[in-house]
Amino acid sequence: MRVCFTLRVRPDRLVEYRARHREVWPEMRAALSAAGWRNYSLYLAQDGLLIGYLECDDFDAALADMARTEVNARWQAEMAEFFVGDGNADERMRPLDEVFHLD
Repeated sequence: MRVCFTLRVRPDRLVEYRARHREVWPEMRAALSAAGWRNYSLYLAQDGLLIGYLECDDFDAALADMARTEVNARWQAEMAEFFVGDGNADERMRPLDEVFHLD
């Protein structure tokens, strides 16, 4: 399945958010892959709109698998301050409805 979601990054944290994602921890990358996240991309607009895209077999299962990892708990704790709103980003991801796909 293909999943697309949006989040909002604080405008005053955009530069650092981009920098953090140039050096995602190897163990975080490995955990995402092990949890079934494939072809995962993040896109960030100048106003803080973050668009994520990934492919997986089951999005709820992929999120649950990540929630059980220690590395994700550390990553979410460090990244929480970058986002508008409360809670960690993984808990606020809601897939958007796909309305068109050109195969």
